[in-house]
Amino acid sequence: MRLFYWLLIVGFCSLLLGCQPAVSTPGITHLTLWHGVNPPENREVLQKLVDRFNKAHPAIQVESLYVGQGDQQIPKILAAVVGNAPPNLLWYAPTLTGQLIELGAIEPLDSWWSSFSGREAVASQFPEGVIDPTLESSMRWEDHLWSIPFSTNNVGIFYRPSLFAAAGITELPHTWEELRRVAQTLTKPDQGKYGMLLPLGKGEWTVFMWLPFLWSAGGEVQPSHLMSAGAIQALQFWRELLDDRTAILSPPERGYELGAFLSGKVAMQLTGPWTLKPLQQSGVDFDVMPIPRQATPATSIGGENLFLFKTTPAEEQAALTFLEYVLSKEFQTQWAIETGYLPVNLASRQSETYQSFVAQQPVIRVFLDQAKYGRSRPIFPGYSRLSDALGRAIESVLLGKATPEAALRKAEERVSGWGAGE
Repeated sequence: MRLFYWLLIVGFCSLLLGCQPAVSTPGITHLTLWHGVNPPENREVLQKLVDRFNKAHPAIQVESLYVGQGDQQIPKILAAVVGNAPPNLLWYAPTLTGQLIELGAIEPLDSWWSSFSGREAVASQFPEGVIDPTLESSMRWEDHLWSIPFSTNNVGIFYRPSLFAAAGITELPHTWEELRRVAQTLTKPDQGKYGMLLPLGKGEWTVFMWLPFLWSAGGEVQPSHLMSAGAIQALQFWRELLDDRTAILSPPERGYELGAFLSGKVAMQLTGPWTLKPLQQSGVDFDVMPIPRQATPATSIGGENLFLFKTTPAEEQAALTFLEYVLSKEFQTQWAIETGYLPVNLASRQSETYQSFVAQQPVIRVFLDQAKYGRSRPIFPGYSRLSDALGRAIESVLLGKATPEAALRKAEERVSGWGAGE
């Protein structure tokens, strides 16, 4: 298995030339930024912001490259590191931190952060409950700062108010049992309409969407103890929604697609504020609710961080200039308003421009208010393997191939096997 894994990485090395910048220009430092920004409308926003940086910094030119969704990027990133052809900057979920540290691929940012002229202002601008401890935990591992937050978000449930009204639902669900009853009321099989969409797949998206249910039931993400009462309850609840035939599954590894929600086939879908722009452009009615709770309110804190790869001193210094730009009030405000992501710069959040935007888009307020219940995924080196084991467990339960107990037991065996070097 390991031989196949490394052969796969080597195979991707042949594709790296297409991901590198154009021939260098004297006097100009060219940088590459790899990302998986989605939907496409958000990629356009990112490109506008990169273009603005390039115009303001003629001696530094950043090339923004979309290299696929998160799970699709991993082989490319590993191949780039093995082939000594990494990007300068990577936009990715902080869950990859430990793996990049193990590979010796990224530079710690402690020295830059301590000398950054705007450090105190920026640090004080990270919202309470996000930078301390939630977002801080996504940036720091073993006393070193390894990334900076690009933006933040969390998971809620978007719903179609018109479908709720047609079904006679006047109150939003606040608990799992209420959510189950609402899903039953919304379901009309003869019309091809169902209460909710659940993400199918073993990738990180599914895990990210499921973790709020684990945490709400009192569960934890611990490598040595995946079999917990909270995990069993969370898996069982998703399975019950399918057994009720009030929820349907997304296509494999495509739980982020909005087609069923936009068409009215499902009335509710787990997703986040990054979908605001495509929903607005669709013309359909929509609103959002916090994720109903079991024991306590909970949500997954998301958003990607920026990593600085080891390249050359000149390129690394130029890349740090781009990091400062990303943390700025100007960048954070425009990115947030045009994509729906939440700004990590408090000055941006408190600005008249952003507050006016929130007043016009009250769905954003739900995510801002819900952030205090959010938790970040771990960033320790073995998280990717742990996530894979959890993803396989969730998938097997959703497909009816295993009970929650059996699936979690198998997940623990997988994690234990990796730890033993299998």
